[in-house]
Amino acid sequence: MKLKSVFSIILLTFLVFGCQKTPNEIIFHKSHEAKKQDTPFSDVVESNGFLFLSGQLGMDHGTRTLVEGGIEAETKKCIENIKAVLEHHQSSLDKVVKCTVVLKSMDDFVAFNRIYKDYFPNKPARTTFAASGLALNASIEIEVIASK
Repeated sequence: MKLKSVFSIILLTFLVFGCQKTPNEIIFHKSHEAKKQDTPFSDVVESNGFLFLSGQLGMDHGTRTLVEGGIEAETKKCIENIKAVLEHHQSSLDKVVKCTVVLKSMDDFVAFNRIYKDYFPNKPARTTFAASGLALNASIEIEVIASK
């Protein structure tokens, strides 16, 4: 009888504590680019199986300057930069679930969208708006949330 009680207590303990979800770990990843190690933000924050990427510009990271060629060239480079960050963290563009797009001008929307749809055939949720004063006087900035 005593052994049965001890076994019941042990089983109950495993059920109660074994079924509790552990707190979700949040990882603030350092940039994989040496020149961005001292920025006051993380390139990627990982939580609950998702990657939250900071905004990317159409920047050549080797020269730290925007690519030339206007909205089309900047959009391509911006998305290629996102793709590189995702791949560095074992994800990909097809796992993007949400995009936030900031354009310098809504006049660029059609040209931007033409490039964008080639990279995101899964059609993730998206918000697009225009704002003046993007970093480096860029034409576009995109941030994404992707599944790991």
